[in-house]
Amino acid sequence: MSRSLTSTARLKHSYLVNGGGGGSQAVGVGVSSSSSSSSSSGTLSSLETLPAQETLPPIAEEEPDERPQPWGRLFALPAGLGPCDCLKNEYWFGRDPSCEYSFTRLNVAHTELYKQYSKKHFRIFREPGPRNSHVAYIEDHSANGTYVNGQRLGKGNKFPLTHNAEIALALHHNKVFVFSDPMVDGQLECPRELREKYIISKTLGSGACGEVKLAFEKTTCRKVAIKIINKSRFMTDTLPENERPFNVSTEVEILKKVDHPCLMKIVDFFEGEDFYIVLELMEGGELFDRVLPPARLSEATCKFYFYQMLLAVQYLHEHGIIHRDLKLENVLLSSPEENCLIKITDFGQSKILGETSLMQTLCGTPNYLAPEVLSSAGTAGYGRSVDCWSLGVILFMCLSGYPPFSDQNPQQPMREQITHGKYFFCADKWKRVSKEAFDLVQKLLTVDVDKRFKIAQALEHPWLQDNGMKQRFQQLLTQMNDSVLAPEAPTLPSTSRKRRHEKEDTPNPPKRASQTPS
Repeated sequence: MSRSLTSTARLKHSYLVNGGGGGSQAVGVGVSSSSSSSSSSGTLSSLETLPAQETLPPIAEEEPDERPQPWGRLFALPAGLGPCDCLKNEYWFGRDPSCEYSFTRLNVAHTELYKQYSKKHFRIFREPGPRNSHVAYIEDHSANGTYVNGQRLGKGNKFPLTHNAEIALALHHNKVFVFSDPMVDGQLECPRELREKYIISKTLGSGACGEVKLAFEKTTCRKVAIKIINKSRFMTDTLPENERPFNVSTEVEILKKVDHPCLMKIVDFFEGEDFYIVLELMEGGELFDRVLPPARLSEATCKFYFYQMLLAVQYLHEHGIIHRDLKLENVLLSSPEENCLIKITDFGQSKILGETSLMQTLCGTPNYLAPEVLSSAGTAGYGRSVDCWSLGVILFMCLSGYPPFSDQNPQQPMREQITHGKYFFCADKWKRVSKEAFDLVQKLLTVDVDKRFKIAQALEHPWLQDNGMKQRFQQLLTQMNDSVLAPEAPTLPSTSRKRRHEKEDTPNPPKRASQTPS
């Protein structure tokens, strides 16, 4: 994805709209394939062995769902909070137990921000509008403030709520709810199967391949990110799907089996007018935003993140997958905290988009491309070393805060800078960086592919022989696994309806990798 993706990326089973249509949808791909294989095996089913009956019992007609439908819904953003379906004309939110949505009844009473919420912080209500319609409003009753899309309302003031409005409490960046207006259907262009499972919210970012949106899974209200790849930009092949060089649905099913804590997990997939890939939502955003000025990472944090990147790419390479688009924007952080896990995303993009389209996309921003790729007409035929070069560029930027190759260098075009390995060295930026760290950068940014460090060599480099750092990583893994196994936080009652693989790719689903290199 491009720089703008917070993939925030951004890009996890949660609420998200996936578009898919036709015959290949998300998780259903694996289910339908197994069911069809059993039905066509030639064996008699249990129904065929039953004695015939003269009469069949009448088929009961499905009764319509007569439950009232909400005029608005609040999706909760922090952990421990549940959604709120607006059925009555008025709802109060606050710490007071008498509120329809009382924070005291939920799993947030231990947090510091909870103490800043008022007993009756705000209310949501609706009033008659034009042509027998209704208008939803939010009214602030707090001491510390209620914010809508970053704007403070002020005590006693009301404001109309629009679809996808973000509500923050006490602090403008403490986003707690997203308001959804069911009368606004911005998802009609998405496949029906996707709309039945997810609700799309705001756009998180956009780039050359499409855009990423925040979404909620209807049954759980969990947040996810959905990457929408504009098929018309890349798919020029008019052949039927079964005659194409590869089957996108099959490739996504393989990618869904990739299982490593430092790789983005594909949750769902739908194909319609576009490709819709449902991903985990990473709350910490892109590594890009942590690296460039005025931000600056410590060398210890750079080492911690880079170690995780190496483990992730090692797993991909062991399973015959070359990323080919490693960059800061494709490294996402699990938390706004500095001490967090990272995940690499977009590792299946080359397979989904196809070789030619990928090359056109990559050459638009060649900062991270290896010399052997730029000196050729495409990425085909190149091996794992292209990822090692890109990792060298990432480490260079993490440690120094500026890119090694730039089109702003008047002395030499960027393509020549890369093909000759002439990176710009600013002594002032590197004086606080250890010689060991810079030595690893040099060994990765080596033009000669045979002499360039491989992933295993990088993991054995002296700079990364830091037991404290590795223990820190294992502790975060343990915390993550414990949180996954923990029971779901209590929620309020809801009334809603129920890259191309290389030739050596293994045909078997990859198994979970060990978290430390052997």
